[in-house]
Amino acid sequence: MATIKRFEDLEVWKDAREFTKVIYHITTNEGLNKDYAFKDQIRRASISIMNNIAEGFGRYSNKDFRRFLDIATASNLEVKSMLYLGSDLEYIPESKLDNLIQQNEKLHYQLLALIKYLRSKSN
Repeated sequence: MATIKRFEDLEVWKDAREFTKVIYHITTNEGLNKDYAFKDQIRRASISIMNNIAEGFGRYSNKDFRRFLDIATASNLEVKSMLYLGSDLEYIPESKLDNLIQQNEKLHYQLLALIKYLRSKSN
């Protein structure tokens, strides 16, 4: 495995960045755009995923990095929950929901894999 020197080189951060962009795009639809609380919450949660990966990367220990990845994981699950609610409220079409959930689950597994890797390096 190549040494990662910048958080921008982490595949999970790149994917979280792309996912955040997608969340911003879906929150511009007419119905959802008027629900300011929902729109703000799902955007903040998606931003939290990528920012906690970046912030954790800048910490001085694997333990600290893992703590921030735990927060990113929780934010990712929050987004997933909100995606289902967005679908229930008919803000997000079923046709888009499946792809969004797949992207979300990919991030979840990437985060868990990185946490597991960091745990193995701490032992």
